[in-house]
Amino acid sequence: MKLRKVTAASAAVIVLALTATACGGDDSKDSGSSSGGGSDKIKIGIKYDQPGLGLKTPDGSFSGFDVDVATYVAKELGYEADQIEWVETKSADRENALARGDVKFIAATYSITDERKEKVDFAGPYLLAHQDLLVKKDSDITEATDLNDKKLCSVTGSTSAQNVKKDFAPKAQLKQVGTYSECVAALQSGAVDALTTDDSILAGFAAQEQYAGKFKLAGLKLSNENYGIGVKKGDTETTDKINAALEKMVGDKAWDKAVEANFGPAEYNNEPAPKIGNIVK
Repeated sequence: MKLRKVTAASAAVIVLALTATACGGDDSKDSGSSSGGGSDKIKIGIKYDQPGLGLKTPDGSFSGFDVDVATYVAKELGYEADQIEWVETKSADRENALARGDVKFIAATYSITDERKEKVDFAGPYLLAHQDLLVKKDSDITEATDLNDKKLCSVTGSTSAQNVKKDFAPKAQLKQVGTYSECVAALQSGAVDALTTDDSILAGFAAQEQYAGKFKLAGLKLSNENYGIGVKKGDTETTDKINAALEKMVGDKAWDKAVEANFGPAEYNNEPAPKIGNIVK
């Protein structure tokens, strides 16, 4: 009888020890990843609704230039593709997602600005984009000033269309909708004459199979948008590792292949890869 009591007590101690271990560990979830290898995962923030950049497809897979860049970077950090957990990070929540530790880093058409640098750190830039116009293939719109008395589409809350009206075409008729997909549909139907946002985003839509040969980019450079990879403020170790990964991606031409694969059908005249680590506005 005494032996059975000792055994029961020992079992209780073991259970308590295991419980304490389970409750105490996995601090890695706070930083969006763990150490790499095995069954560890890394959480990466991307857009889900931008063809050519960050898109969740109907079958649940992900595609786009940002996805390709993030996948390459993750591999250099020690994670295979099947260890990546993609997290949708909408523009308004990117800084909060990093601060909360929801993701390890964000690659989501994340333009580097002085205001954002106060809240997060950036690796990169890995792509230089410009505000541009998307028009029909046979359009005679070649300059922003041509938009006077024409119908211009952009998403609600975007500064792109407002900048065009303010600086180039004050008589443009602005149509604002909820998504860029709606703008593209309006452009295709003839309800609007042009769509404006970053040329990389426009090229992503134009490269979609259903729009092949229907649209073109005007080729204007109305602004400079340096896309960076967002990292939690103060995490210089991760920032340095991502910069090293991006330098390798450019050096071994994987960057060029990703650009061609995602934007090639749109005949996107992209800028060369920017100098990694040259963080500018």
